Amino acid sequence: MIEHSFTRRDFLAASTAVASLLSVESARGFQANDTLNVACLGTGGRSQRILMTRLAQIPNTRIAAVCDVWDTNLKAGAKLADAKAILEDTDFRRLLDRSDIDAVVIGAPDHWHVPMTIAACEAGKDVYVEKPLTHDLSEGKAVISAQNKHGRIVQVGTQQRSMPHLLEAREVLQSGVLGKVHKIHLSWNRNTPRWQRTKYGIDPASVRWKQFLGNAPEQPFDEYRMRNWRWFWDFGGGIFTDLMVHWIDTAYWMLDMDNPATAMSIGDHFASKGLWETPDTVQTLLRYPDKQLQAYFEGTFVNHQNRSSLTFLGTEANLYCDRGRYEVRPERGSTVKARQRIEGKRDILGLDFYDEVDGALYHLREWVDCVRTRKRPSCPAEDGVRSAAAAHLANLSYRQGAVARWSDV
Repeated sequence: MIEHSFTRRDFLAASTAVASLLSVESARGFQANDTLNVACLGTGGRSQRILMTRLAQIPNTRIAAVCDVWDTNLKAGAKLADAKAILEDTDFRRLLDRSDIDAVVIGAPDHWHVPMTIAACEAGKDVYVEKPLTHDLSEGKAVISAQNKHGRIVQVGTQQRSMPHLLEAREVLQSGVLGKVHKIHLSWNRNTPRWQRTKYGIDPASVRWKQFLGNAPEQPFDEYRMRNWRWFWDFGGGIFTDLMVHWIDTAYWMLDMDNPATAMSIGDHFASKGLWETPDTVQTLLRYPDKQLQAYFEGTFVNHQNRSSLTFLGTEANLYCDRGRYEVRPERGSTVKARQRIEGKRDILGLDFYDEVDGALYHLREWVDCVRTRKRPSCPAEDGVRSAAAAHLANLSYRQGAVARWSDV
């Protein structure tokens, strides 16, 4: 028997009603008809394709400024902004100094997330920042402190927290219907040749390379590293920080989990050897003894079996989640009833993206509502730091070739 108790229309109607009520109740936030002027810091691929296009759909929100260190991205970002208000700059600090900028959306590489977030908080701006929030375990305390000291709204871009079907799945999980959950399986597998050595033909003069490097070690200009920064330790953290962090964050949110006690990881360069620094195929086992729980993640770019998914394995039933569905699957001999909610028209498990579930729009819209009402967002800095820490511990184990212990970091 399949049950489906809460529809997408129900959720959207409820969200609209709550947002309207909060706007009336808050005397400290922006009024509903005030224009929120946003600066987009880092206008590369994801900002252009996803963040800026969604932000433009939110009423009374204006992309008033753009910033990027590469002229090509800066010009592309400017085309997506408000033509009447647009400001362009190659240094984000000059935009933060402006009193006519209310908030920022950060889509820069990982190693810039914390420096930009802290600077924005200090300048009195609210922040939407892409995941992972931190690039290093040592950054967490400072970014949380900046958010709280300056009273800023910081939303980390793990958009699963705002997807209606996953909000419902969280309620299912917290109802206890699965029994005791001792294991979690996370996957993000793609069979795509991301490692190919592409010649982009970028003119070094069009890039402010030292600004791109930021706190990274000095090194000569490299167009491949600039365009594929996720796979180099100075700028990103590979599959664990780029992909695993999405589902570990969802698990933390659904189960109220904290940092793992240990991480045991392996990784290989099956296709990217000699090009990437981070491995193209990884596995890690995270232990949470306080929760009597293990979390296992697999990720690769050489096979797409299991695709992108999160499964909670309970004593009575299992809860499968991806970005377009959830399914309750009873264990053998269990009296739990099967249940599912499918948002996508394509009945394919584990797709990276579904046209019918626009997680970025949901998450940005929630952030804007929180900026106006001063309510706590669903993924503030504390939660972003915690989720990224699991990925950092997994990378630490891989790079050391040994078990990484939280007590040692």
